[in-house]
Amino acid sequence: MRAVTISEPGEPDVLRVCEVDAPTARPGEVIVDVVAAGVNRADVQQRKGFYDPPPGGSPYPGLEVSGRISALGEGVEGWQVGDEVCALLVGGGYAEQVAVPAGQLLPIPDGVSLEDAAALPEVASTVWSNVFLTANIQPGQWLLVHGGSSGIGTMAIQLGKAVGAHVAVTAGTQEKLDFCGQLGAEVLVNYKEEDFVEKIRTATGGHGADVILDNMGAKYLARNVDTLAISGRLVIIGLMGGRRAELDLGTLLAKRAAVIATTLRARPETEKATIVASVREHVWPLIESGVVRPVIHSRHLLEKAADAHREMEASTHIGKILLTI
Repeated sequence: MRAVTISEPGEPDVLRVCEVDAPTARPGEVIVDVVAAGVNRADVQQRKGFYDPPPGGSPYPGLEVSGRISALGEGVEGWQVGDEVCALLVGGGYAEQVAVPAGQLLPIPDGVSLEDAAALPEVASTVWSNVFLTANIQPGQWLLVHGGSSGIGTMAIQLGKAVGAHVAVTAGTQEKLDFCGQLGAEVLVNYKEEDFVEKIRTATGGHGADVILDNMGAKYLARNVDTLAISGRLVIIGLMGGRRAELDLGTLLAKRAAVIATTLRARPETEKATIVASVREHVWPLIESGVVRPVIHSRHLLEKAADAHREMEASTHIGKILLTI
């Protein structure tokens, strides 16, 4: 099969399509013939040499795909050859075929095309596991999403609104903020021109954010804690702003707040299967009813993976970037 390989850590041009051995299905796995793959920041970090796959994972980038099942491993139940699916992966999505644990498969939601469904597994699983299962956002609470126009951000806005939360976002351009507003965000902060701490305090009448979904890490740590409401939860899912910072524990104690850092990729298969099952139960009906939808910015052929990474790093996109086969 063809797959996008990383010849060495570096710039996007190190991504090259090569002929490689096709995967085989181990017990409990299926083989998916890939139609499309989602592009994520984690793929960029892997390309640069900063985010290696977990032990035993595919060396090829790609954390989510859509396609059709072409083979079943021993012991797989509930799926058949020919089923159209999308899937959460540990890696290997930038390829014509990928092996997937059956517990990480999802059916294509009604009303979503097979290709577009590749935009769903990673962002839906990330948002649902962090904002809902971990931070336990409740109706009427305030959710602050940094990077509101990203794939994760656009999903977080929609899911937050769907459960009755108030959503605030940060983004770097008016175009991105306007789009977030169209999705349902109530407070729009241009982080290049405005202080999100003060704007959130003003918008919430001094209450603050009950849950913050943060992809920046160190750069925003102190200000995020300042923004938290009493009993607030800061969930850190990225380190775009660095990994080391000082934290005033007194502020955290006074607010009885929590700082939580999580990743999805390296979790055991059993944990991922639990998250995927919860996504199927709670998120899929919202997608099928039209309340939540995938937001797709662009599509690139597999051979143009380098262009997709350049677009991701330029941060001009709104929503998801896809590779198609």
